Amino acid sequence: MSTRPPIMVDTLHPRLLVDCFDDCFRLYDNILGVLADAKLSEGSAAGPYARWNSSDGKPVLALLDNAEMTAMTGGATTGTPVDRAALVFRLADVDAAQQLCERHGATVVSPAADRPEWGPEIRIAYLRDPAGTLIELQASPD
Repeated sequence: MSTRPPIMVDTLHPRLLVDCFDDCFRLYDNILGVLADAKLSEGSAAGPYARWNSSDGKPVLALLDNAEMTAMTGGATTGTPVDRAALVFRLADVDAAQQLCERHGATVVSPAADRPEWGPEIRIAYLRDPAGTLIELQASPD
């Protein structure tokens, strides 16, 4: 049996960054079960975060209040339009993945750091691809 390299992605899912969280939550909460067989896994209409998972437990879609993302990236939006989405890679080794992304043209917005406010063992880095798309590299215990 082969062992997965620590930077191999466990899940890849979109995260929509929204200004009207409760309205978007209600929309996706009502349609994702029908369209994608996804159920609410975390969060509520009160925000600032919610995630829907498929029946196998893998994330299908996440919502985050845009003000929260701006705070998490240190307000690093200079020269970049307001983010509306982030590409989220969940993997075991955020630091190695960050280095890989940097070697291939990504720019660090917020370097890999532990995020105990999100839970134990959460480590996250934020980068931008050459077109300015926000990328989150995330390690978590689950």
